[in-house]
Amino acid sequence: MVKPTLQTIADELGVSRSTVSNAYSRPDQLSPHLRDKILATARRLGYAGPHPGARSLRTGTVGAIGVLFTDDLRFAFTDPFAVQFLAGLAAAAQRHDTGLLLLPLSASNEETAASMVQSAVVDGFCSYCIPDWHAAWAAAEARGLPIVTGEHRDEGRLFVGIDEAAATRAAGEHLVRLGHRRIAVVSDWLIPERENHPVSLTDPDAVPYYVSRERLRGYAEALGQAGVPFDEIITINAAGNARADGAAAAAYTLDREERPTAIVALTDLLALGVLDALTQRGLVPGRDISVIGFDDIPEAATAGLTTVRQPAADRGRIAGELLLDPESAPPTGQVVLPTELIVRASTGPVSSRRS
Repeated sequence: MVKPTLQTIADELGVSRSTVSNAYSRPDQLSPHLRDKILATARRLGYAGPHPGARSLRTGTVGAIGVLFTDDLRFAFTDPFAVQFLAGLAAAAQRHDTGLLLLPLSASNEETAASMVQSAVVDGFCSYCIPDWHAAWAAAEARGLPIVTGEHRDEGRLFVGIDEAAATRAAGEHLVRLGHRRIAVVSDWLIPERENHPVSLTDPDAVPYYVSRERLRGYAEALGQAGVPFDEIITINAAGNARADGAAAAAYTLDREERPTAIVALTDLLALGVLDALTQRGLVPGRDISVIGFDDIPEAATAGLTTVRQPAADRGRIAGELLLDPESAPPTGQVVLPTELIVRASTGPVSSRRS
């Protein structure tokens, strides 16, 4: 049996091929009666519609955003911040009749990840938690497609994010006002290796990942203004952004003879793990040791976690709009959203016996 085509439908109805094509691609050009008649004839003859590849050649678009995602794709469905971000991105995509293609980028096999980016059939890329050094960046930029990110405020690049350093500077100043000077920082991507252990850093610029680097910089600035040099800040690398990793990383400083008076985690998931580690040792957050997170995911309020609130869904939605509606972008191509320090029970003043 010969496979039906647009011309088959046109011959059957005695209309032009372009008229049949308009029924699918430009329905406003036809009367409702004629369009219904064309679609009914197509169904009867077994015609499923124009080939997506051919349609993309005509329009110059394929109707999909490529989301450059962290190497663990499960986070798209389990990480509270990622879920909110992707929900916002999906809302923008749906408004423009566009889909999302999630591209999990392996940290251990960058060549495969770069190849995935090179072959992705998309109209543009949205980056989510991709390390600065990853080969996927060069692969995406080589495509010549628009890229929006929340991780690199480079001139000429579309950016939707926050002032990471200013956000943690406010949190650090909060701890300083409470009398804290002995502070530990828990974060993933302080070093490229995915391991839980303390690391020795000369300054924030030694951190290779933008988000971790800028958030650490904010705390360093706040403590530096209070007379605490950077080398007195305890920095602990977490193997990943998971609650268990936060607990494991915190153990390195909680089990030392001289504990810090405060532990700041650069995500809420890690901070919730720190709270777990305190509970396991009979320590009370905000009384024995203060704890601060970052993101303000729903679980943060339940846990009484002091944290930095950032608009996750708005970040995703605006990123999608910049990609799909370039005219909506500001002249600089950069949108910096506000943050807010949310103070809860997990922070308190240094007690006289700990100061």
